[in-house]
Amino acid sequence: MSSSYFKIIGKNPLHGTVIPQGNKNEALPLLGALLLWEGDVLLENVPAIADVLKLMEVLRHIGVEISPQNDPGTYLFQKKSVVKSDLPYELCSQLRGAVTLAGPILARTGRVFLPKPGGDKIGRRRMDTHLLALEALGARIEVFPDGYEIQADRLIGKDILLDEASVTATENAVMAAVFAEGTSIIRHAASEPHVQGLCRFLNAAGAKIKGIGTNVLEIEGVTKLHSPNGLLKHRIGSDYLEIGSFISLAAVTGGEILVRDVNLEDLRMIRMVYSRLGIEVRAVEGGILIPPDQKMEIIPDYHGATPKIDDAPWPGFPADMTSVALVTATQCKGTVLIHEKLFESRLFFVDNIIAMGAQIVLCDPHRALVIGASRLYGQRVASPDIRAGMAMIIAALCAEGTSEIHNIIQIDRGFESIDTRLRSLGARIERVSA
Repeated sequence: MSSSYFKIIGKNPLHGTVIPQGNKNEALPLLGALLLWEGDVLLENVPAIADVLKLMEVLRHIGVEISPQNDPGTYLFQKKSVVKSDLPYELCSQLRGAVTLAGPILARTGRVFLPKPGGDKIGRRRMDTHLLALEALGARIEVFPDGYEIQADRLIGKDILLDEASVTATENAVMAAVFAEGTSIIRHAASEPHVQGLCRFLNAAGAKIKGIGTNVLEIEGVTKLHSPNGLLKHRIGSDYLEIGSFISLAAVTGGEILVRDVNLEDLRMIRMVYSRLGIEVRAVEGGILIPPDQKMEIIPDYHGATPKIDDAPWPGFPADMTSVALVTATQCKGTVLIHEKLFESRLFFVDNIIAMGAQIVLCDPHRALVIGASRLYGQRVASPDIRAGMAMIIAALCAEGTSEIHNIIQIDRGFESIDTRLRSLGARIERVSA
């Protein structure tokens, strides 16, 4: 699969109805959270993407039995009473999501060896917030060249102030605090929809978490999780980041797409930002409609000042949408500044979009000035990470001529059968085996 590439012929409007995949960023921590639960767990709407499938391999390695059910995306998870506390290095080093196994395994066994996690190459992704939070709860941490030895005789509830609103560090702290003695308070907590989904899952199993959806979470420790009927069911929410990508795909190709199974609350900031790009998104029964003939004209700030799209913790504009927003802006008349605050390497993919004909000035590692609208032309490019890969697909589908996107293993890590689903909307995209 790693040698395959996408061949895309652009300038073809997309039309039709699509159902978004399950939220990748909710699925990954849920796979860690089920380790806290001694009964069976049935997860629905699990996205069949490389990162999730790889994390399932890790779970099998440490003692979890996983059985696909008849309904696509539904899995039954059954585990032994004791799980292994040493995580496999080869698997964990290939994905970032393995980091969320640290909290639940520590809470269950009192020890975990966490290999250095892999993931997107978008800049430094510090582990400090995770380790400091677990340390505050009573963990002892020893750092090795290849990972972290984390041990705790007992976990004690504490009032913790996270040094950044990290999504995965919040999730790790919550899962460890569920079994900590007493009450834990996590301040400056992340509150993204996938964090909320994790907390609701844990509460359904008997955890006592208050403040879901806010930046202050209060967790009263329990001794075990349980369910009245012995089987815990949870449906993973729709991936609002993928929905944002479909908005872009419809707009830049001049097509019309109906997206079903949408939580409008998750899209409020995304819709607001797109409206500043001259893109209308209509709420309809059961979803959203991106109509054809969009204005595609950037609305300046008052007094004609250059507007800015910048990412921020929830409910701000998601950092994972900045690459897609940047490419979308190349097709909109006007000028906008893209400011990616989190990762110093995420915007480096713009060289590929410039090669396709976009007018972009990379001011520094975090800021890019986009002047549109630009006519794009097909090129041979390579995806450095999941989100840049989707941005390149969007660029290729609105470009004249043929594009090749290589290193699509990065795209497969986050998007389920994206080529097949785009073809169902009329896209001319083909997966070619090199």
